[in-house]
Amino acid sequence: MVQIPSQSIDAIPAWSGDFRRITLTQLAAITGVAAVLHVAHEVFLPLAIAMLIAFALSPAVAYLRRAGMPQLLTVIAVVVAAFVVISLFLLVVVGQLGELAANLPTFQANIITKVDAIRDAGSGSGVVSRLTDMLSAINQEIGAAVPSATEPSAPLTHPRQPLPVEIIESQHPLELLSSLVLPLISPIATIGLVFVLVIFMLLEQDELRDRFIRLVGSNDLHRTTELLEEAGGRVANYLVMQLLVNTIYALPIGIGLWVIGVPNALLWGMLTLVLRFVPYIGSVLAAVFPLFLAFAVSPGWEAVLWTAALFAVVELVTSNVIEPWLYGSRTGVSPLAIIIAAIFWTFIWGTPGLVLSTPLTVCLVVLGRHIPQFELFGILFGDDPVLEPKARLYQRLLAGDAVEATSRAEEELEQMPLADFYEKVGLPALQLGQLDLDRGLLTAEQQDRLAGAAMAMIEDLEVVATEEFAARERSDSAGVTVICIGGRSRLDEVSAAILAQTLRSYGIDGRVQSRLGLTTGRSRPSDFAGMQCVMLCFLDPNPSRVSLIHLRRLRAAAPDLRIGVVLWQFEHGAGPQSAPEKEREAKQLGADFVVTDRAGIVAQFVPDDAESA
Repeated sequence: MVQIPSQSIDAIPAWSGDFRRITLTQLAAITGVAAVLHVAHEVFLPLAIAMLIAFALSPAVAYLRRAGMPQLLTVIAVVVAAFVVISLFLLVVVGQLGELAANLPTFQANIITKVDAIRDAGSGSGVVSRLTDMLSAINQEIGAAVPSATEPSAPLTHPRQPLPVEIIESQHPLELLSSLVLPLISPIATIGLVFVLVIFMLLEQDELRDRFIRLVGSNDLHRTTELLEEAGGRVANYLVMQLLVNTIYALPIGIGLWVIGVPNALLWGMLTLVLRFVPYIGSVLAAVFPLFLAFAVSPGWEAVLWTAALFAVVELVTSNVIEPWLYGSRTGVSPLAIIIAAIFWTFIWGTPGLVLSTPLTVCLVVLGRHIPQFELFGILFGDDPVLEPKARLYQRLLAGDAVEATSRAEEELEQMPLADFYEKVGLPALQLGQLDLDRGLLTAEQQDRLAGAAMAMIEDLEVVATEEFAARERSDSAGVTVICIGGRSRLDEVSAAILAQTLRSYGIDGRVQSRLGLTTGRSRPSDFAGMQCVMLCFLDPNPSRVSLIHLRRLRAAAPDLRIGVVLWQFEHGAGPQSAPEKEREAKQLGADFVVTDRAGIVAQFVPDDAESA
């Protein structure tokens, strides 16, 4: 497959049939890489963890370097401090888990009381029955796993049964030592490997950067430098900001659970801090265990309700206030892509992959934005629109979806006036349809569907034209009436309706008239009584002479009427530019003036606004 240089990607017109396709070779390569990552996870997982930790620590290293500290001392100090904090965190979590396991038997009585209450309240309900059976099973598992030391001994009503005896040969001291030590070697070795990798990544980050530039593209240093800065900035910003947000989230959770009386509140606060790194479902997972303990710790339901309210309030405040305030930039990954990436990386690397999914996907998206070979990831996972606004609008109009087309238009109108929207988005979208029509790709049914959806959108936007006219301080063209007629096709009629609505936003009485009278030669002077001007609109900037012959019929029907021709074209539009010969031909056939854009049209009726238009 021929690779198109990234500089020329934007130059390919949206209407062109020359577009990239995903080849079987690319799919096979992606599948092969995923298989290697899965099989060799013991190699690649420590590398990924070390890379992300290095990203997170690089701002602290850079800050201390600017303060004058030597590089080696700076890196070792930052890495040791980070691993000490992580180790203390894990020790506290392990201690809290041990304390929780010891206290589990004390919750059995409350669980039994609540299960009985739920069963009595929902007798006959299949859902309630299954729920109580589940809670009973959990209670039995707790009792079997950790027998209560305070339970009174039951009277011996049956003779004691003989206990089975199994003779086990004593292990050799070396075998016993191996069984105890070997299971600890793997995690300790992984932690040590990550520790060493982080140190060397931070020490040699300049060398690694140069090697990456040489590998990816030393001939395009600007693009490669932009790639490295964006990747490092996005990932580091995501990790640091997410850690800060999670800390702000976990503090009120831990304090609130302690006030409510949920056991091991410190444990749940710390686990909440970690689980919030898991996109979307992390907060739910963090709330499940405290809710269960609140259910088990007291005979009433107050603790459960207060715990649920605590998580709900903290989540709402964090999602709607703290995160928008702290995040200076987006991760660049769409919400759906984050979920898909979480599933993919969990399948590849298990639970660590779930936590690492978002930052790893951010790296892929940044690669896709700057390196053509990785463009697939930017398109699939990025949150930027992959189609231009005119192409998105044309696609919706072609599908006959007037509702979404209007919604897209309203989104654009939040940033620009109605006339600008039509000039930059609406008319270029119609011109894409005109190009398809000229190439024979647009059937009559599709043309009617497109025109119908566009007319419905224009009708819905009439209120915007009225509001913009009301907001104008003055109108020098009050009382001027302009008839807008489509020159050849249904799409030309839509462009005439757009022109009429644009004129109404300027205070000009723009009206739309069918070209039926022109094509049948039945136009009469009375049809144009009280009109000051007629505008014949063409989306094709180079219409045929047969289409322009309507000008003679107009001139014959209304000799004193002012006649204009609109040959729509745009500086960065979707189609060709009009030829000067066509403008001269239109004037020879009876046109008083020929215009090509909105500024030229407005200048014919509102001269003072021509420059601002």
